[in-house]
Amino acid sequence: MRDYDWLLFDADGTLFDYDRAESTALAQSFQEAGLPFGPEALAAYRAINRDLWQALERGQIAPGVLKVRRFELLLGSLGIGLPAPHFSERYLDNLAHASELVDGAEDLLRACAGAYRFALLTNGLSRVQRTRLAHSTLSQSFSAVVISEEVGCAKPAPAFFDHAFEMIGKPPRWRALMIGDNWTSDITGAAAYGLDACWFNPGGLPRPASPAILFEVTTLRQLRDWLV
Repeated sequence: MRDYDWLLFDADGTLFDYDRAESTALAQSFQEAGLPFGPEALAAYRAINRDLWQALERGQIAPGVLKVRRFELLLGSLGIGLPAPHFSERYLDNLAHASELVDGAEDLLRACAGAYRFALLTNGLSRVQRTRLAHSTLSQSFSAVVISEEVGCAKPAPAFFDHAFEMIGKPPRWRALMIGDNWTSDITGAAAYGLDACWFNPGGLPRPASPAILFEVTTLRQLRDWLV
């Protein structure tokens, strides 16, 4: 393997168990509003949220619009007459305090701490990501934290990676490895920027034909064993 100085980690779905956090935060928000919550509501939200985040990655919607629009669409589809901005605020508060980690995340960073420096590169909302990180056991692990809402653009945009490399001191790109679970924003974005990429693929999804990647893992323990 190559001699890296930097490991650039995606946050949600790579180090943080976002599916669990999202489900918990949404259930809490429905409960606080006195509404029933079930699998149908969760599935509807995830479909709406996925489409909007993909639009954000294409530069078609702003984070401030997204965070309310997803609940306008969700509550409307469920026939619920609550104001979406208020519901959005409750959801974001609940999500910000959900810091569950993917299995093996803490062990991975601990094992690699002596050999690499870490940066966190995430498409997300600042108030959520920074609060979740601060409440997690990984809070002191990163030399840089790059959040799309603060940057003004999202992965896979080259401008996002430009900003990240400014923050970590502009090392040679071959000395940094991008690690993430999202093929479009993490892997394709990194490859287009000239970075090696490792795809974290816990679901065992079929690998797209391009771009070529250096490594694929289904567990963070595999990644730890490869890096150290």
